[in-house]
Amino acid sequence: MFELAEIGNSLSKEEHKKQEQELRPALIEAQQEMKKQKKFAVIVIIGGVEGAGKTETVNFLSSWLDPRGVEVNAFGPLSEEEKERPRLYRFWRALPPKGKIGIFFGSWYTDPIVARAFKTIKKVEFVNQLQQINSFESHLHDEGVLIIKFWLHLSKKAQIRRHKKLSKDPKKSWRLSKLDKEYFKLYNRFYKVSEGALRITSTGAAAWNVIESENDEYREITVARTLLDAIKNKLKEKPREAPQPMPIPKVQPHSPLDNIDLSKKMSKAEHLKKVEKLQGEINILSNKAFERGISSVLVFEGWDAGGKGGNIRRLTMCLDAWHYRVISIAAPSQAEKAQPYLWRFWMHLPRDGRIAIFDRSWYGRVLVERVEGFCQTEDWQRAYSEINDFETQIVGSGCVLVKYWLHVSKEEQLRRFNERKKIAYKNYKITDEDWRNREKWNAYLVAVDEMLARTSTDVAPWTIISANDKYYARVQGLRSYRDALARALKKSGKKVKSPEALKLS
Repeated sequence: MFELAEIGNSLSKEEHKKQEQELRPALIEAQQEMKKQKKFAVIVIIGGVEGAGKTETVNFLSSWLDPRGVEVNAFGPLSEEEKERPRLYRFWRALPPKGKIGIFFGSWYTDPIVARAFKTIKKVEFVNQLQQINSFESHLHDEGVLIIKFWLHLSKKAQIRRHKKLSKDPKKSWRLSKLDKEYFKLYNRFYKVSEGALRITSTGAAAWNVIESENDEYREITVARTLLDAIKNKLKEKPREAPQPMPIPKVQPHSPLDNIDLSKKMSKAEHLKKVEKLQGEINILSNKAFERGISSVLVFEGWDAGGKGGNIRRLTMCLDAWHYRVISIAAPSQAEKAQPYLWRFWMHLPRDGRIAIFDRSWYGRVLVERVEGFCQTEDWQRAYSEINDFETQIVGSGCVLVKYWLHVSKEEQLRRFNERKKIAYKNYKITDEDWRNREKWNAYLVAVDEMLARTSTDVAPWTIISANDKYYARVQGLRSYRDALARALKKSGKKVKSPEALKLS
């Protein structure tokens, strides 16, 4: 249990100066080694009681460290853009890359604690948000990010002494803000809420450092030494062993996908008729969704030559070009490698009413990265829960999420590969990598089965499409999104003129 009581720790100005002469060069040296290695990023969270020296702490850290390797993030009210995305989006966007230190003045803790103290959220929502924070920090920690959290505390007596001291000094009275006074009136409530938050969120991945902060000199030296020790310990960690590719089963294993009826077909004429009808309905529904601020995220996964591109084109043909964006996922860039795995996907989440279409997605970690040995075993094993949490946040923000797996037989894939070799305007679609992936079909099949089993959740189920016949597959893809939009519009509770899709039971 955290006891945020008056501790009374202090340090003289002389002792502060003596320790500063030791700590400042040591911090710079550790920071330079971090920058050289570029193996991890550091997140420093500055939280605590109003008037406990949070601003001063940020300022002294900025002055002691090399500013070229420090990013300070101060978070105020949500911008319009941030309001239109999941709650943690603004913090994902501000994460420092490997080799840098990010100082968060105001963080993912601020809103839940303030909201609970002012009783604008119930306890169950408060705890849910804290548990979401634990998952977030655990993910960052597992990706190698060093998280150092400081809670700067002032007892109620210390707060009173501070208020009296500042009030009497005309030159310093400006530092006693209206917010300080307002929060002080609720000191006991903030104390109880903060203590509970610290207890729940002080974990092995990111423990809290509670610092009694009435004495400025003690606060500064304690923060600096804690930061230095943490970075030095992180620098000493041994590098992980090189990842290994997944063994390829010699015999094609039995798979739940064997039960998918790949014989389903549709004539070209029927396909054209149904596609035109579905496209018209989607156009109407997507425009209504735009008006209501209902965004969509569509994920297209499947075997190479499974028809992802054809399905995406039939969908975008009926959408307003201003409303959607297709994100083609390939190997991560150097900038993306410097961030936690899910960072680049968070960056592409759409604003209210917009549509993000992912041609391949975050599932690369449990598919290609797993099979090819591009990540450690523990990385792809924990990715299932991280992906489920990510998708829960997407859906929880009011977004429509549809995930497609386009399934074809091994024989049909070979036929399409050979066709692409023969047709000039399709040559670009077939690469040496496609042929190498085909040789690992059995290994990919094992990975796909586990992916579908572990990430098809109540909030984000997979839509598996029989795709041996491209006409049938395209109609099923459009129909699935049409139905998902219709359900979302019904759930929004507002009347809307709609096509027959809105008559779904």
